[in-house]
Amino acid sequence: MNKTTSRRIFMRKSALAISGLAVLTPTLSNAFVPQNPFMGYNPYAENKTDLRSGMFSENAIVVKGTIFNEDGTNTESNALVEVWHLSPNSEKYRHRAKLKTDENGNYEFITDFPNRETGKSARIYFKVSRSHRMNFTELVLNSSGPQITAEHWKQHNKLGSKLFPKQETFFNQTTIHFNISI
Repeated sequence: MNKTTSRRIFMRKSALAISGLAVLTPTLSNAFVPQNPFMGYNPYAENKTDLRSGMFSENAIVVKGTIFNEDGTNTESNALVEVWHLSPNSEKYRHRAKLKTDENGNYEFITDFPNRETGKSARIYFKVSRSHRMNFTELVLNSSGPQITAEHWKQHNKLGSKLFPKQETFFNQTTIHFNISI
């Protein structure tokens, strides 16, 4: 007698396997980047500079800056800048992108204002890499403006006066200048 699996059992087992894979995918992608200190990183983000949910987002911010070398004296052209943050009104990291710096080491993107984790300020996370060098950092956003963390200060203090983020608002458009070194 042939032992066969019914279609219903096959479908149930397939659904369980797919559900398990969907739950493990964010965990697995973080597992392959051991240096990543932040949740939500996805190495398969799209190359784009507009992370907004819709074209006419009311609470959009522009983030731009310059990537410098380790001692903060020269800019890094063609560096890979990966960004991600919690989506507005969500606990998921769906706002993410990859972009390259121009010949002067500058980068720029526009995004929705991020949601915040419970007990923390809103944050935008960065991974910057070039020529086997890599650096993770974060930009903290709160009611008093953009801030850096103690870890960011420790890693990038050679930037001197270029270290601290600056915010400007013009016609309801907020722009934050945030420099990083690798």
